Amino acid sequence: MNTEILGVIAMYAVVVLMAVPFGRYIAKVYAGEKTLLDPVFNPIERIFFRISGIDEKAEMDWKQHLVALLTINFVWFLLGMFVLMNQGWLPLNPDGNPGQTADLAFNTTISFVVNCNLQHYSGESGVSYLSQLFLMFLHFVSAGTGMAAAVVLFIALKEKTTGKLGNFYHLMLISCTRILLPASVVVASILAFNGTPMTLEGKDRMITMQGDTVGVSTGPVAAFVAIKHLGTNGGGFYGANSAHPLENPNYLTNMIEMFTQMIVPLAMIFALGFFLKRKKMAWMIFGVMTVGFLTLCIPTVIWEVRGNPAIAQMGIDMGSGAMEGKETRFGSAASGFWSIATTVISTGSVNSMHDSTMPLSGMMQLLAMMTNAFYGGCGVGILNFFIFIILAVFISGLMVGRTPEFLGKKIEGREMKIAMIVALLHPLLILAGTALAAAFPAITLANLNNPGFHGFSEMLYEYTSSAANNGSGFEGLGDNNPWWNITTGFVLILSRFIPIIGPVAIAGLLANKKFIPESAGTLRTDSGTFGMMVLAVIMIITALSFFPALTLGPIAEYFSL
Repeated sequence: MNTEILGVIAMYAVVVLMAVPFGRYIAKVYAGEKTLLDPVFNPIERIFFRISGIDEKAEMDWKQHLVALLTINFVWFLLGMFVLMNQGWLPLNPDGNPGQTADLAFNTTISFVVNCNLQHYSGESGVSYLSQLFLMFLHFVSAGTGMAAAVVLFIALKEKTTGKLGNFYHLMLISCTRILLPASVVVASILAFNGTPMTLEGKDRMITMQGDTVGVSTGPVAAFVAIKHLGTNGGGFYGANSAHPLENPNYLTNMIEMFTQMIVPLAMIFALGFFLKRKKMAWMIFGVMTVGFLTLCIPTVIWEVRGNPAIAQMGIDMGSGAMEGKETRFGSAASGFWSIATTVISTGSVNSMHDSTMPLSGMMQLLAMMTNAFYGGCGVGILNFFIFIILAVFISGLMVGRTPEFLGKKIEGREMKIAMIVALLHPLLILAGTALAAAFPAITLANLNNPGFHGFSEMLYEYTSSAANNGSGFEGLGDNNPWWNITTGFVLILSRFIPIIGPVAIAGLLANKKFIPESAGTLRTDSGTFGMMVLAVIMIITALSFFPALTLGPIAEYFSL
């Protein structure tokens, strides 16, 4: 057990150490500075723009950015619906998987377009190889969309007064080619050399320990798994996700996949500091996020390592921890850490079944998605945290009797209204969705494998995962039916695009304002004190919004053990 914990600590330390130089590289990419990969990708990017007819040098304002973002995402949605509903007769379907129903295709396409990857189907039997390849494409571009939106914020905060904030298509493309693609090649190679399949052939024949011959699905798994984590997507090639022995063969690949899903979100924090030349602010943001992450992570690992007290009372040895729903290859410590990393970062991949974790561990997984502010996904993690910075700046300004300012720009009523809409939308979608599900028991309760408090947690988790763009699930819920496919689909749409539209709009409004030089009375937004203020705002909003619902679910279940 100590070895498992030390492995987790070492992996996290390596992520933090690597995030700083990787963040410097990302800042250089977005600043247009020379990098070692220029000779490789400059010609490729020119081909993309020549074929599309897009002038990558044409500057856009914030409204044009959003129009381009929403338009291209709608095109991807239409393509996804066509592929998924017609995959039965389309090529690259060696296993003969049928096309998806309209409601399932709607949910799946929306989920992958918005970087959530909530899967209401079993990966290897629910989609063809062509669909898997298209979903892999969405892994790249959905992550690139979030990163491009974050860079619009970077540019707006860097410039003193401007209406020109770069070109969306250029920012999205270089996010995919310069950052996600090279790293994916490295990770996919490591996975392939450790036994993860990378082929377009159909099912392979394997002999079980009992001597039976069975068909095991293969496919382009290594490439899919690499970008699912680097892009904080999380959608698994197999239904069991990273608990599947071919998707995650051994302890080394388990560490690699945990590292991979954390590196880009952490690096984006430091990229902000390098891009703005405000390293102290980046460390403040990193500090707040890390305090929140460790507050959720450490208790979860402890609870999972201690095991289930109800089983211990039966005289059964719990030396390995709470191992129900976990892989013996990874153990309880690494599984507990993964469960918080994947929910904090909004990856949503799993290497164990969250439905089987201890009640308070489930509460921590829910809180990680409910706060939706610690590390977060590719790009959108910074956007979510920016909203809380705006709220903290406004409250701090009121407390000292000064007009709120952030990086030389006044925070006024229009910006605050947008920030409050974004901040309150998250709990609204989660709580309203769960309330509706509970209000129609004839429709929803038939889909629950667990009654009582745990069943309520399953419904709460489904809408929380959807609203947080996470995609993981309490898998005791039977979610492939019109109710869950359609309702979570609309939650996915609103929870993805409004939290992008809001921060980008605020960034554009601030960029157009007159720059005010810092003075002795300027609020320091890169200090530890301000960081504590931001953390307090996050905790208060989360507690007020979600504590009653958590009381009905995981907290009540804990006291019923």
